[in-house]
Amino acid sequence: MKQRLIDRLTRYVKVDTQADAASESTPSTEKQWDLIRMLEEEIKALNLEVDVDDKGYLMATLPSNTEKDVPTIGLLAHIDTSPDYHASNVNPVIVEQYNGEDITLGNTDKVLSTKTFPQLEKVIGHTLMTTDGTTLLGADDKAGVVEIMEAIIYLLEHPEIKHGKIRFSFTPDEEIGRGPHHFNVEGFNADFAYTLDGSLEGELQYESFNAASAVVEVNGVNVHPGSAKDVMVNANTLAMAFNDQLPSDEVPEHTEGYEGFYHLSDMSGTVEKATLQYIIRDHDKAQFERRKNHLLDIAKVLNHKYDQELITVTIKD
Repeated sequence: MKQRLIDRLTRYVKVDTQADAASESTPSTEKQWDLIRMLEEEIKALNLEVDVDDKGYLMATLPSNTEKDVPTIGLLAHIDTSPDYHASNVNPVIVEQYNGEDITLGNTDKVLSTKTFPQLEKVIGHTLMTTDGTTLLGADDKAGVVEIMEAIIYLLEHPEIKHGKIRFSFTPDEEIGRGPHHFNVEGFNADFAYTLDGSLEGELQYESFNAASAVVEVNGVNVHPGSAKDVMVNANTLAMAFNDQLPSDEVPEHTEGYEGFYHLSDMSGTVEKATLQYIIRDHDKAQFERRKNHLLDIAKVLNHKYDQELITVTIKD
């Protein structure tokens, strides 16, 4: 069983399914179709009902094998991987009988540190799969895809385990916040559903946060430095001034639990133009709205200071 899990996860992570937030299509990248179609064929080979819509949402059914009237259970996982790092030519590394020490990733200088990831203590003695340090592994959330596929296969192999109808679905573009956008809830038709995505064995998360993305565009005034006094507006400096107006302790590295935050996920710029990209999260709806409005208010204050519309903020829930 262990080798079958390793083989399946290896097969899936080797398929590049990196999402692209700049794309307007769904899926956001054509290459996500490669894994969607692979899964479709594997499910058909199990003689199960499977459907894939034109947006790349795969839904399938394991029929009930009991005469009892029981709820339909749903299982979900996403097939895309994060755009934050390389995701092609993935070369998984197997660590047998993990000993609790730092793990050097392949032949790189990258290390899975027990100080940075203290949860590694909980998997001492287990077999681990890691990246070789040159790419993402993509276990988020291909490990969830494997869990669902193996659970379905196990139930097919063990008909003595009675169950109701099980619906399962694999979806695109979760990593860029668009996973639910085209999901057909009525078509899925489950009484209860569970997303298998991350964290530790035995953990059940039963609620989520409100989330939005914010793009702050800063336009500067670029003139020769020798004649810049009272004329130049450095977009980089103005962007830093914008970020400095946010509470320094309301960021991911200083929050936990239900505490909301602003996460500066990307920044780039020149004297003439700078861009800040934020993720905003909060469990409390009123606080969530306050956070979004705070970004707009900062832009308004700074624009008033310079008496120009130098900063624009675009927010998407």
